[in-house]
Amino acid sequence: MLKQNMSLDSVISPQLEAQSIKELERILSVKDFQAKLVGANGEKINIPEPIYQVLLQVVHAMASGKAISIIPQQQELTTQQAAEYLNVSRPYLIKLLEQGEIPHIKVGSHRRVRFDDLMNYKQQRDLKRDQLLTELTQMSQEAGFYE
Repeated sequence: MLKQNMSLDSVISPQLEAQSIKELERILSVKDFQAKLVGANGEKINIPEPIYQVLLQVVHAMASGKAISIIPQQQELTTQQAAEYLNVSRPYLIKLLEQGEIPHIKVGSHRRVRFDDLMNYKQQRDLKRDQLLTELTQMSQEAGFYE
């Protein structure tokens, strides 16, 4: 059962479990089979495809030594959590909120940012960054600085 007020802490697999996670990744990567979950009482249930795909991504990331966080799209984040997700300072995030770059709501005197709004901002930011980098590279090539 999932808790309504979920923690946004990341999970990192302990080194001792690395071999088990690699083995799980190998098993889940086999095509053309129906994954099943076996309960403590021996009851078996097929894992639905969308859940299987998420599980496969999580296991692959953990096998690669990456930290995992699962955040529901409608989840509201504190400004500190949002800043950490974007890898920016909290004051910089507050500036973005005040400039209207990222939608937010106020709960009392506290600002909250919806995760899906944060994702939209991040995608737009990354797209702009890629476009500017492409333009800069083209300008450098035209000026003869980049071969």
